[in-house]
Amino acid sequence: MRKRIREKAYSIEHPIPDEISLAKEFNCSRMTMKKALDILVLEGLLYRKRGHGTFIVQSAFNGGIVNVESNEMLGFSKLLENKNVKSKVISFQVQFPTEEVSIHLAIDKNTPVYAIARVRLVDNEPYVLERTYMPTTIIPGINDEVLNGSIYSYINDHLGLTIAGSHRKIRACKSNEFDREHLICESDDPILEVEHVGFLNNGLPFEYSFSRHRYDKFEITTINIRR
Repeated sequence: MRKRIREKAYSIEHPIPDEISLAKEFNCSRMTMKKALDILVLEGLLYRKRGHGTFIVQSAFNGGIVNVESNEMLGFSKLLENKNVKSKVISFQVQFPTEEVSIHLAIDKNTPVYAIARVRLVDNEPYVLERTYMPTTIIPGINDEVLNGSIYSYINDHLGLTIAGSHRKIRACKSNEFDREHLICESDDPILEVEHVGFLNNGLPFEYSFSRHRYDKFEITTINIRR
């Protein structure tokens, strides 16, 4: 199945064959087929849409591993909804994407994107420095008012789109001059960077971003359940 996906044997516009049909084709049990598809979902090649079937994630055709299932997909404002969260916009422009950005957003280089840099403040203290790219064709209408609030709330409530999940890479970095200017950190302070691709429930990537967190304001909790 992984090879079929890579070789574009199935259309991204329609669900792949159901588990029963695939189990008959591969001469295996339905449970075995389900486990195989579960693995491909975890690898970010497939995503399930309740009531509609199992679909191929568009960027799977680019060879990327993306994960569109997430137990909790919340924006920064929602995670800290009991705090006074504000945004300070550093730069905001529309531009054509670099090759790296176009690959992660599954768009061509002629599709304009928003390029956004902003600092998220909690109780007037800088917590995270965000650099975000979003296709203007998928997320239209972003302006200063949206940027000074919650982009995710705008996507959900105003555009009526459903954010399904994300793939994140987390790495430790040294602080740079930009960090020190906007996060008010020291030259020897570590930074936790999260590289993020967000997906809508139709499998389309809508966001490629880098969030650089102060080490003393960010932690990660994971829960592993043996099944």
